[in-house]
Amino acid sequence: MAQQTELSTFLRSRRAKVRPADIGLTEGHTLRRTQGLRREEVAASAGVSVDYYTRLEQGRERNPSIAVLESLASTLLLEGEERDHLFRLAAHSGKRTPPAPATNRRVRPVVRQLLDTVSPSPAYVLNRWNDMLAANAAGLALLAGLESWPPARRNTIRYIFLHPTARTLFVDWDMIARNAVAHLHAMDGLLPGDPALKALVDELSAKSEEFPRLWHEHDVRSLSTGRKVLDHPGVGLMTLTYEVLDVLNDHQRLVVYQAPPGSADHDSMMLLNLMNPEPTPDTAGRPRPSWHSDQL
Repeated sequence: MAQQTELSTFLRSRRAKVRPADIGLTEGHTLRRTQGLRREEVAASAGVSVDYYTRLEQGRERNPSIAVLESLASTLLLEGEERDHLFRLAAHSGKRTPPAPATNRRVRPVVRQLLDTVSPSPAYVLNRWNDMLAANAAGLALLAGLESWPPARRNTIRYIFLHPTARTLFVDWDMIARNAVAHLHAMDGLLPGDPALKALVDELSAKSEEFPRLWHEHDVRSLSTGRKVLDHPGVGLMTLTYEVLDVLNDHQRLVVYQAPPGSADHDSMMLLNLMNPEPTPDTAGRPRPSWHSDQL
């Protein structure tokens, strides 16, 4: 993806989401053909010329200053991750940042041990674009049917959009799907031109009806904690909270699910451990409690 295209597309998508009243402008009585703000309204509010802002949206201007970016972020009501994403896209388009380091697919032994330590809580390790690199028994069983895919294809975002079980597993599938796409956009800002990320986006764009529409909304979001309601074919309905923990220096994330002890949700979570869809023997021939992609 050309980063000037990503920057200009992101600006257009954010402009469409802001109403004139949101930034203190009156909409007037004439029919508006533009959804959200007009280019001239953004330019005037940000203190730049209409021609300059038009060049930004058309990808002909690739080096906006920090001051201009701050003004645009304020005008377009960007905060937190969306603001950071704007600055990353601008930096990449101006070739002002070095390439991101390669993502390590090997899971360190200490992290593998942690997967087993948090059992019976479902847990797995993901890389930046959500390839599942390792999982404990409950973690693999949680995403029902994922074990039927080859290890190299086990990606939680691919699962959400392309595995038929995901539609019924996630009670609020629409929200889960939106969050997944927003995460990919955040990673696209960190990993411009990454071939694995591009291949995943291209695959989902070709095979999923919903993905292209959500991708072109250009929402940016990454989640570190939350709650999911699942209707699991093996253990029934359950509500689990989750925490996402960064594995420093490896560009990996440990995702751990939990439920209050003594609750029906906890009982359902415990049952996942009995399913153990893919036991992997250790060197002594005994079943291992967790699965690791780099051992297959």
